[in-house]
Amino acid sequence: MSTEVDAVVVGSGPNGLAAAVTLARAGLAVEVFEAQPTIGGGARTLDLGLAPGITHDICSAVHPLAIASPFFAEFDLRARGMELTTPEISYAQPLDGKPAALAFHDLETTVDHLGEAGPEWRRFFAPLLDRADDSVWLSLGDKRSVPPTLRDLPGLANVVKFGLRLLGQASPAWNIPLSHESTQALFTGVASHAIGGLPAMGTAATATMLSMLAHDVGWPSPIGGSQAIIDELVADLEAHGGTVHTDARIDHVSDMPAARAYLLDTSALNAAQIFAGLLPAHVDRALRGFKNGNAAAKVDFVLDGPVPWADPAVGRAGTIHVGGSRAQMAAAEATVMSGRMPADPVCLVSDPTVFDPSREVNGLRPLWTYCHVPFDCPIDPTEYITRQIERFAPGFRDRIVAHHAIPASEMAGHNQNYTGGDIATGVVSFYRMMARPRTSWDNYSLGVPGAFLCSAATPPAPGVHGMNGWFAARRVLKSHFGIDEAPSLAP
Repeated sequence: MSTEVDAVVVGSGPNGLAAAVTLARAGLAVEVFEAQPTIGGGARTLDLGLAPGITHDICSAVHPLAIASPFFAEFDLRARGMELTTPEISYAQPLDGKPAALAFHDLETTVDHLGEAGPEWRRFFAPLLDRADDSVWLSLGDKRSVPPTLRDLPGLANVVKFGLRLLGQASPAWNIPLSHESTQALFTGVASHAIGGLPAMGTAATATMLSMLAHDVGWPSPIGGSQAIIDELVADLEAHGGTVHTDARIDHVSDMPAARAYLLDTSALNAAQIFAGLLPAHVDRALRGFKNGNAAAKVDFVLDGPVPWADPAVGRAGTIHVGGSRAQMAAAEATVMSGRMPADPVCLVSDPTVFDPSREVNGLRPLWTYCHVPFDCPIDPTEYITRQIERFAPGFRDRIVAHHAIPASEMAGHNQNYTGGDIATGVVSFYRMMARPRTSWDNYSLGVPGAFLCSAATPPAPGVHGMNGWFAARRVLKSHFGIDEAPSLAP
């Protein structure tokens, strides 16, 4: 079969589009195939039909890495005219019977708010903020090459600072550097984003980086919803000759046009299925054996007013981690890891109208929520999430006008990568950040000439940062097209 295009990308999530943009900017003919009728994967914003004019972010909603990741820093969404808004309070942690712990965008304001616990928060994060990019590169590097941060002594020193803090929060001694209930809960709420054990290396790494960014670039969100990020990527791709096909499910390589390179923004299992019969046996076994992590179950609400938080300051935060104290969240996550549904699961909540008034229509507003559940859990999460929010916001039930729930077992219906509700596309652990999805020097190669994986199932980790796709595309350019220097992503 003759070559019709240079590169085919399967999946239009942030990583697939990051790969496609990189290849198209290098002058290649690129086609993207998306199984869903809409583009964007985990960064779509849709009208779910719950109330006229109300749209919902169906997976990701708040995006510190859309500013901080090296890919997006070069792509520069703001320079392209995309408006992001950064809340004064990055995230909040409601606590039973007492004021919530708050992480402000400004570190010193956070320190003042935390009172006697403030100095230990400053000691933990202030040294990292001198050169925040060092920690970002350490966290979001490909785990195979020396990141720029390690090429000078100050950068190396900052990496050591980051590593020591990470190790401290990954060990049973995690209560020593953060000794107050407020700081412990504030940090642990962020760690729970990784949906894993507490304490553990994977969750500690997530929390150390994201908490630091809360005091650096903040935790911004796009005006109008996550789809705005996708729209900018697609616009750039099309401006450089690339095309996107929707309603185009790919089950096997034979479903695609002939190409010199294939990049899959899919799960490891889907990659094995698409190249079934073509992969080396050891690669096929590794992809099919890549373990799923724990899961998320989603509920999108429509409310007739703001959430009535007992501590009104919580309502000013862009993100709220609902789970109580460090001990309560650790117990809930341990229950999930044992395969059981916790009575009081860890929940993430965001009210986009707080920072984007355009999201409110005729007095109604969306509320974005999900909770952590065991893999492939079929339980409707609505009551669990409602009860947890009501715990810290009495009267919340009375605000609910409509809702749409997706149990973990049905999450793959709107994104094939989210099998069983595993939104990380594979277990997140320290080992599996390095060997993701298999133990290999090149984690992007599928062992077949021209076939690559570029999804969250590869290094560095899950998240809307585009790095997995960017790294995979740069390898494709070098190995298959003889292009050693990655193209500029600047507007």
